[in-house]
Amino acid sequence: MEPIEYMQEALALARLGLGYTTPNPAVGCVLVKEGKIVGRGYHHKAGTPHAEVMAIRDAGDEQVKGATAYVTLEPCAHYGRTPPCARTLVSKGIGKVVIAMLDPNPLVAGKGAAILRQAGIPVEVGLLSKEAAQLNEVFIKNMMVDKPFIAAKIAQSLDGRTASRTGKSQWITNEWARQQGHYLRSIYDGILVGINTVLADNPLLTCRISRDDHDQPHQPARIILDSRGRIPMNALVITDKSAPTIVITTSLCAVEKMRDLKRAGVKVIFAPLQRDSLIDLPAALDLLKKEGITGILIEGGSTVQGSFFDARLVDKVYAFIGDKVIGGNEALASVGGLGVNTLDECMPLQYDSLQLHENNILITAYNANREGAYVHWNH
Repeated sequence: MEPIEYMQEALALARLGLGYTTPNPAVGCVLVKEGKIVGRGYHHKAGTPHAEVMAIRDAGDEQVKGATAYVTLEPCAHYGRTPPCARTLVSKGIGKVVIAMLDPNPLVAGKGAAILRQAGIPVEVGLLSKEAAQLNEVFIKNMMVDKPFIAAKIAQSLDGRTASRTGKSQWITNEWARQQGHYLRSIYDGILVGINTVLADNPLLTCRISRDDHDQPHQPARIILDSRGRIPMNALVITDKSAPTIVITTSLCAVEKMRDLKRAGVKVIFAPLQRDSLIDLPAALDLLKKEGITGILIEGGSTVQGSFFDARLVDKVYAFIGDKVIGGNEALASVGGLGVNTLDECMPLQYDSLQLHENNILITAYNANREGAYVHWNH
């Protein structure tokens, strides 16, 4: 195998931890000796051993001596809930370390690589750095600008509609697309919808797929934008306790309703209003970040999607396109809101990938002007 293949294996391992490791990054490590992989590991969950330690345990101390470690993120250099991995690699006699990307965390940021080099261990940085940065794009934005990463998930017809003029929407996309949607839920901390989605559909908003070697699905918090406190107390997102629920409301909500929600175990976040009596989204996102929400999947309807695009808060777009043309002037568009006056005002998109599966399409794209995008640097 070539070095790039070893790093690809480490990246595949890292992906197993996505969603479970918050607020930590997802990291994978492969140990190679004499042309063979002798140890594999990844970070399973915050507070548990890091990827390098798991790989060392898998290999055994004798196999680690003189081996090359391929790791998707710079080994940590600070004491947190676990000891610094850079010093562990030194103590175990590792022969060389290949790092996909340096850690944007100021507590690390080149210090892990420096510890290894000071111990006389060769270090290479940059192998598959783009792939590694994409894997941890949520963590990177958190570290660089201290804001949640925002991904908009859209399911629409070929002509950009999410429902017919009579409000019918099941099913615009197929089973594959819906399974992909559940996977996306599993890798983000929160799923966000507006109150109209709750009132119209009474959704459960849970992840219903288990991944790889995890026994239980990762359940993101259900985040409801509800400025006036209209959410029914018998809504599934309140009565179902399999995932936490956060209601973001404002001074327009009755105090007694907020008390009822809190008594039902709902986290209530009080956000400021904009001049048009809508929730101040940037302020609400700052409050969610303080609650430990690092990445949010926007699953709301046309109005909520439009509000995030209007406010230029979207970092990434997942657009699922079904095999239907709905048509009609009164059919609901996938993105509402105010929109733009001229095309020069559109959010610039950078297309990343396109998947065609069972006659449905998934297009993944980024906001080319997004905050906190990783720019590779080499040390």
